[in-house]
Amino acid sequence: MSNEKIRVLIVDDIAETRENIRKLLQFESDVEVVGAARTGTEAIELASQLSPDVILMDINMPDMDGIEATERIRRKLSWAQIVILSVQGDPNYMRRAMLAGARDFLTKPPTIDELISAVRRAGEMALEEKGKSAALQPNIPGSGPLGGLPLVTTGKIITVYSPKGGTGCSTLAVNLAVTLQTDETQVAIVDGNLQFGDVAVFFNEPIKNHVADLTPRVDELDPEVVEGVMIHHAASRVRILAAPPRPEMAEDVSGEQFARLLSYLRRLYAYVIVDTTSYLSDITLSTLDVSDLVVLVTTQDIPSIANARLFFDLATALSIPVESILFVMNRYDKRINITPEKVGESFKKKVASVIPLDSRSVIPAMNRGKPFMLDNKTKSQPAGRAMLSLAEVIRQRVAELDEQSLEASGLGRF
Repeated sequence: MSNEKIRVLIVDDIAETRENIRKLLQFESDVEVVGAARTGTEAIELASQLSPDVILMDINMPDMDGIEATERIRRKLSWAQIVILSVQGDPNYMRRAMLAGARDFLTKPPTIDELISAVRRAGEMALEEKGKSAALQPNIPGSGPLGGLPLVTTGKIITVYSPKGGTGCSTLAVNLAVTLQTDETQVAIVDGNLQFGDVAVFFNEPIKNHVADLTPRVDELDPEVVEGVMIHHAASRVRILAAPPRPEMAEDVSGEQFARLLSYLRRLYAYVIVDTTSYLSDITLSTLDVSDLVVLVTTQDIPSIANARLFFDLATALSIPVESILFVMNRYDKRINITPEKVGESFKKKVASVIPLDSRSVIPAMNRGKPFMLDNKTKSQPAGRAMLSLAEVIRQRVAELDEQSLEASGLGRF
């Protein structure tokens, strides 16, 4: 933690609440309350004037709610971290707040420990984001997002897809990205569900920038621009390209733009993981078209299996080589008499990986906004071991596809 004090702005329409919070913080040597606002409009004005690191934001105010104020402030001060305070512990409020760019969500009245911990966590993140912004300012020729390393030219686009909703594609995509990330292989995950994407929420990251910030200038991208838009998830080191914060913004992105953006990203990252919708939209079809590998996800229920069969039939029409499809069964429950072996035999396509049902590990991690593959204990559990196995299957399949490509080009003999 820096010696620099955490600058805090308090926003609440009740004077007594503002004063109580100020009193709780005044004895913390590393915290400085720089101002207080009564309304959302006043909060936006003071944030611009005072440049606070952390804003404690009430959710219910007379002129505009704290979520709208959060979104407006984050557009102006990308490093500022906002902690929402609400008397309602409604998960829907929490989701909306995180999508608007909030860092944390506390139920009123928070305990002293909860408040101080949230301010310090947010303060550390704000100072880190300031440092990143400063580091990105110089435009040094030849410098790239990976510490000056040359651009990767053989990155692979891996799309996680299911024609049936609710099969856990986002959970798989997020944890696959974490698993494939190593010192040698930088991973980016892209949210291809542009209307209601959850990838950033799975990482508990506010949406500062998003896909629609890059697609309009897809012909003039450079590594510094891309890296400035990507969310840097500190714990995993995965880069995240979030979906737009509002559904209507998806209309500004065409399938062609999205595909060209993915093709550019493969020059920067060893693996580009794309989470998609089940609906075969223009965005999804364009993604499948440029993918090196499609992780096709099914579960044991009959509708999911039937839709997977339809996708295999459709793959030929979409010119997707069957060898580039990895068939995966998620949430496998051995008590159900539909086994991966039976499904694979019926499809004449082996189920390459089976992820067992592991609700005790997966669901709590998802609710915390922490991918379960970041927990060393969970890695040793059934779902964790299966994810490690899936990552290894993907590495092997990518190597096989590279070898086939070299042989097809006539270079494989040398």
